[in-house]
Amino acid sequence: MSTNSKYDALVMAAGRGPTDPMAVAFKVAHKCLVPVAGVAMLARVVGALSACPAVGRISVSIDDPAPVEAALGADPKVEVVTSSTSAPASVLTALEHASTEWPVLVTTADHALLTPEIVSHFLQAAAGSGADLAVGLATRQTISAELPTTKRTYLKFSDVHVSGCNLFALNSAQGLAFVRFWQQADKNRKKPWKLIGAFGVWPLLLWLSGRLTLERAFEMASARLGATARPVLLPFAVAAVDVDKPEDKALVEQLLNS
Repeated sequence: MSTNSKYDALVMAAGRGPTDPMAVAFKVAHKCLVPVAGVAMLARVVGALSACPAVGRISVSIDDPAPVEAALGADPKVEVVTSSTSAPASVLTALEHASTEWPVLVTTADHALLTPEIVSHFLQAAAGSGADLAVGLATRQTISAELPTTKRTYLKFSDVHVSGCNLFALNSAQGLAFVRFWQQADKNRKKPWKLIGAFGVWPLLLWLSGRLTLERAFEMASARLGATARPVLLPFAVAAVDVDKPEDKALVEQLLNS
Protein backbone atom coordinates (compact mmCIF):
# COMPACT_ATOMS: atom_id res chain seq x y z
CA MET A 1 0.00 0.00 0.00
CA SER A 2 1.55 3.31 -1.08
CA THR A 3 0.99 6.89 0.07
CA ASN A 4 -1.67 9.08 -1.51
CA SER A 5 -2.07 12.88 -1.46
CA LYS A 6 -5.77 12.39 -0.63
CA TYR A 7 -7.56 10.13 1.83
CA ASP A 8 -8.96 6.98 0.30
CA ALA A 9 -12.29 6.15 1.94
CA LEU A 10 -13.57 2.85 3.26
CA VAL A 11 -17.31 2.62 3.97
CA MET A 12 -18.31 -0.12 6.38
CA ALA A 13 -21.67 -1.43 5.15
CA ALA A 14 -21.91 -5.03 6.35
CA GLY A 15 -25.18 -5.97 7.98
CA ARG A 16 -27.43 -8.93 8.63
CA GLY A 17 -29.02 -8.88 5.21
CA PRO A 18 -32.82 -9.07 5.03
CA THR A 19 -33.02 -10.17 8.70
CA ASP A 20 -31.54 -6.89 9.96
CA PRO A 21 -34.21 -5.14 12.09
CA MET A 22 -33.92 -1.94 10.05
CA ALA A 23 -34.14 -3.86 6.77
CA VAL A 24 -37.23 -5.65 8.05
CA ALA A 25 -38.80 -2.47 9.37
CA PHE A 26 -38.44 -0.65 6.06
CA LYS A 27 -38.86 -3.65 3.73
CA VAL A 28 -35.49 -3.50 1.98
CA ALA A 29 -32.95 -6.22 1.23
CA HIS A 30 -30.16 -4.67 3.30
CA LYS A 31 -29.81 -2.02 6.00
CA CYS A 32 -27.65 0.20 3.78
CA LEU A 33 -30.61 0.47 1.38
CA VAL A 34 -32.95 1.99 3.99
CA PRO A 35 -34.23 5.16 2.30
CA VAL A 36 -33.67 8.40 4.16
CA ALA A 37 -35.73 11.20 2.63
CA GLY A 38 -36.03 8.99 -0.45
CA VAL A 39 -32.32 8.21 -0.86
CA ALA A 40 -30.59 4.99 0.24
CA MET A 41 -28.26 5.60 3.18
CA LEU A 42 -25.27 4.15 1.34
CA ALA A 43 -25.88 6.50 -1.59
CA ARG A 44 -25.96 9.46 0.79
CA VAL A 45 -22.63 8.51 2.36
CA VAL A 46 -20.88 7.80 -0.93
CA GLY A 47 -22.29 11.04 -2.35
CA ALA A 48 -20.85 13.06 0.54
CA LEU A 49 -17.46 11.39 0.16
CA SER A 50 -17.42 11.86 -3.62
CA ALA A 51 -18.14 15.57 -3.23
CA CYS A 52 -15.23 16.09 -0.81
CA PRO A 53 -12.01 17.23 -2.56
CA ALA A 54 -9.89 15.59 0.15
CA VAL A 55 -11.22 12.10 -0.67
CA GLY A 56 -9.72 9.88 -3.38
CA ARG A 57 -10.84 6.33 -4.07
CA ILE A 58 -13.90 4.90 -2.32
CA SER A 59 -14.32 1.26 -1.25
CA VAL A 60 -17.37 -0.35 0.32
CA SER A 61 -16.95 -3.30 2.69
CA ILE A 62 -20.13 -5.37 2.61
CA ASP A 63 -21.33 -8.96 2.98
CA ASP A 64 -23.19 -8.94 -0.36
CA PRO A 65 -22.27 -6.75 -3.36
CA ALA A 66 -25.83 -6.64 -4.72
CA PRO A 67 -27.03 -3.82 -2.41
CA VAL A 68 -24.10 -1.63 -3.55
CA GLU A 69 -25.25 -1.82 -7.16
CA ALA A 70 -28.85 -1.32 -6.04
CA ALA A 71 -27.88 1.89 -4.22
CA LEU A 72 -25.22 3.25 -6.56
CA GLY A 73 -25.71 1.54 -9.91
CA ALA A 74 -22.63 0.30 -11.74
CA ASP A 75 -20.29 2.98 -10.41
CA PRO A 76 -16.73 2.26 -11.62
CA LYS A 77 -15.33 4.69 -9.02
CA VAL A 78 -16.49 2.51 -6.12
CA GLU A 79 -14.70 -0.73 -5.28
CA VAL A 80 -16.58 -3.46 -3.41
CA VAL A 81 -14.71 -5.57 -0.85
CA THR A 82 -16.20 -8.60 0.91
CA SER A 83 -16.56 -7.96 4.64
CA SER A 84 -15.22 -10.25 7.35
CA THR A 85 -16.57 -11.53 10.68
CA SER A 86 -16.56 -8.16 12.47
CA ALA A 87 -16.10 -4.48 11.73
CA PRO A 88 -12.40 -4.36 12.74
CA ALA A 89 -11.68 -7.60 10.89
CA SER A 90 -13.42 -6.11 7.86
CA VAL A 91 -11.19 -3.03 8.01
CA LEU A 92 -8.09 -5.22 8.07
CA THR A 93 -9.40 -7.37 5.21
CA ALA A 94 -10.31 -4.35 3.11
CA LEU A 95 -6.93 -2.68 3.59
CA GLU A 96 -5.25 -5.93 2.60
CA HIS A 97 -7.29 -6.65 -0.52
CA ALA A 98 -8.61 -3.31 -1.82
CA SER A 99 -6.54 -0.97 -3.98
CA THR A 100 -6.54 1.52 -1.10
CA GLU A 101 -3.59 3.79 -0.37
CA TRP A 102 -2.57 5.59 2.81
CA PRO A 103 -3.98 7.65 4.38
CA VAL A 104 -7.42 6.07 4.83
CA LEU A 105 -10.72 7.42 6.10
CA VAL A 106 -13.07 4.84 7.63
CA THR A 107 -16.76 5.59 8.08
CA THR A 108 -20.08 3.74 8.04
CA ALA A 109 -22.95 3.34 5.60
CA ASP A 110 -25.54 4.47 8.17
CA HIS A 111 -23.94 7.91 8.54
CA ALA A 112 -26.84 9.45 6.64
CA LEU A 113 -26.16 13.06 7.69
CA LEU A 114 -22.53 13.01 6.56
CA THR A 115 -21.64 16.04 4.45
CA PRO A 116 -18.58 17.12 2.45
CA GLU A 117 -18.11 19.90 5.02
CA ILE A 118 -17.93 17.43 7.92
CA VAL A 119 -15.55 15.17 6.01
CA SER A 120 -13.28 18.07 4.97
CA HIS A 121 -13.15 19.48 8.50
CA PHE A 122 -12.32 16.11 10.00
CA LEU A 123 -9.66 15.20 7.44
CA GLN A 124 -7.95 18.57 7.70
CA ALA A 125 -7.71 18.16 11.47
CA ALA A 126 -6.65 14.52 11.13
CA ALA A 127 -3.90 15.35 8.65
CA GLY A 128 -2.56 18.05 10.95
CA SER A 129 -2.72 15.93 14.10
CA GLY A 130 0.57 14.12 13.55
CA ALA A 131 -1.14 10.95 14.78
CA ASP A 132 -1.24 7.47 13.31
CA LEU A 133 -4.98 7.44 14.06
CA ALA A 134 -7.41 10.33 14.46
CA VAL A 135 -10.86 9.70 15.90
CA GLY A 136 -13.84 11.97 15.27
CA LEU A 137 -15.87 12.83 18.38
CA ALA A 138 -18.56 15.33 19.35
CA THR A 139 -19.03 16.68 22.85
CA ARG A 140 -22.26 16.50 24.81
CA GLN A 141 -22.27 20.32 24.82
CA THR A 142 -22.13 20.48 21.01
CA ILE A 143 -24.82 17.83 20.58
CA SER A 144 -27.15 19.21 23.26
CA ALA A 145 -26.95 22.72 21.84
CA GLU A 146 -28.14 21.63 18.39
CA LEU A 147 -30.10 18.45 19.14
CA PRO A 148 -31.42 18.77 22.69
CA THR A 149 -33.88 15.87 22.42
CA THR A 150 -31.61 13.28 20.83
CA LYS A 151 -30.26 10.42 22.92
CA ARG A 152 -26.61 9.52 22.35
CA THR A 153 -24.19 7.20 24.11
CA TYR A 154 -21.37 9.13 25.78
CA LEU A 155 -17.94 8.22 27.08
CA LYS A 156 -17.54 10.30 30.23
CA PHE A 157 -14.14 11.79 30.98
CA SER A 158 -13.28 14.22 33.76
CA ASP A 159 -13.18 17.21 31.41
CA VAL A 160 -15.69 16.30 28.72
CA HIS A 161 -18.33 13.78 27.68
CA VAL A 162 -18.00 12.64 24.08
CA SER A 163 -19.97 10.63 21.55
CA GLY A 164 -18.43 8.81 18.60
CA CYS A 165 -18.95 10.11 15.06
CA ASN A 166 -18.00 6.99 13.06
CA LEU A 167 -15.08 8.85 11.49
CA PHE A 168 -11.60 7.38 11.76
CA ALA A 169 -8.50 8.55 9.91
CA LEU A 170 -5.69 6.04 9.57
CA ASN A 171 -2.70 8.17 8.65
CA SER A 172 -0.18 5.34 8.59
CA ALA A 173 0.17 1.58 8.93
CA GLN A 174 1.03 2.08 12.61
CA GLY A 175 -2.60 3.06 13.14
CA LEU A 176 -3.58 -0.54 12.48
CA ALA A 177 -2.43 -1.31 16.05
CA PHE A 178 -5.67 0.34 17.19
CA VAL A 179 -7.74 -1.63 14.68
CA ARG A 180 -6.25 -4.86 16.02
CA PHE A 181 -7.01 -3.72 19.57
CA TRP A 182 -10.56 -2.88 18.46
CA GLN A 183 -10.85 -6.43 17.12
CA GLN A 184 -10.10 -7.80 20.58
CA ALA A 185 -12.14 -5.26 22.54
CA ASP A 186 -15.17 -4.89 20.25
CA LYS A 187 -17.32 -7.09 22.49
CA ASN A 188 -16.91 -4.50 25.27
CA ARG A 189 -17.77 -1.39 23.22
CA LYS A 190 -20.95 -0.84 25.28
CA LYS A 191 -19.08 -1.31 28.58
CA PRO A 192 -16.80 1.72 29.08
CA TRP A 193 -15.08 0.38 32.18
CA LYS A 194 -14.03 -2.80 30.40
CA LEU A 195 -12.95 -0.86 27.32
CA ILE A 196 -10.79 1.52 29.34
CA GLY A 197 -9.54 -1.30 31.58
CA ALA A 198 -8.19 -3.10 28.52
CA PHE A 199 -5.47 -0.43 28.40
CA GLY A 200 -4.34 -1.21 31.94
CA VAL A 201 -5.22 -0.83 35.61
CA TRP A 202 -3.98 2.75 35.95
CA PRO A 203 -6.21 4.22 33.19
CA LEU A 204 -9.15 2.35 34.71
CA LEU A 205 -8.43 3.69 38.21
CA LEU A 206 -8.14 7.24 36.88
CA TRP A 207 -11.43 6.86 35.01
CA LEU A 208 -13.28 5.33 37.97
CA SER A 209 -12.05 8.12 40.24
CA GLY A 210 -13.15 10.79 37.75
CA ARG A 211 -9.62 12.00 37.00
CA LEU A 212 -9.08 10.71 33.46
CA THR A 213 -9.20 13.47 30.85
CA LEU A 214 -9.85 12.79 27.19
CA GLU A 215 -6.33 13.76 26.12
CA ARG A 216 -4.76 11.67 28.89
CA ALA A 217 -6.84 8.68 27.81
CA PHE A 218 -5.57 8.95 24.25
CA GLU A 219 -2.00 9.44 25.48
CA MET A 220 -2.17 6.32 27.65
CA ALA A 221 -3.75 4.26 24.89
CA SER A 222 -1.02 5.42 22.51
CA ALA A 223 1.72 4.45 24.94
CA ARG A 224 0.13 1.05 25.51
CA LEU A 225 -0.18 0.20 21.80
CA GLY A 226 3.03 1.81 20.54
CA ALA A 227 1.27 4.13 18.09
CA THR A 228 -0.24 7.58 18.39
CA ALA A 229 -3.95 8.37 18.48
CA ARG A 230 -5.55 11.78 18.82
CA PRO A 231 -9.17 12.89 19.27
CA VAL A 232 -10.71 15.34 16.82
CA LEU A 233 -13.60 17.22 18.42
CA LEU A 234 -16.04 18.13 15.68
CA PRO A 235 -18.28 21.22 15.83
CA PHE A 236 -21.10 19.37 14.07
CA ALA A 237 -23.75 17.73 16.28
CA VAL A 238 -25.13 15.79 13.30
CA ALA A 239 -21.77 14.04 12.89
CA ALA A 240 -22.70 11.94 15.94
CA VAL A 241 -26.03 10.78 14.50
CA ASP A 242 -26.22 7.43 12.73
CA VAL A 243 -29.30 5.45 11.75
CA ASP A 244 -29.57 2.33 13.90
CA LYS A 245 -33.23 2.57 14.87
CA PRO A 246 -36.47 3.83 13.31
CA GLU A 247 -36.41 6.85 15.63
CA ASP A 248 -32.93 7.72 14.29
CA LYS A 249 -34.31 7.67 10.76
CA ALA A 250 -37.18 9.93 11.82
CA LEU A 251 -34.75 12.39 13.41
CA VAL A 252 -32.47 12.42 10.36
CA GLU A 253 -35.40 13.04 7.99
CA GLN A 254 -36.68 15.80 10.25
CA LEU A 255 -33.25 17.47 10.14
CA LEU A 256 -32.95 17.06 6.38
CA ASN A 257 -36.38 18.61 5.84
CA SER A 258 -35.90 21.49 8.27
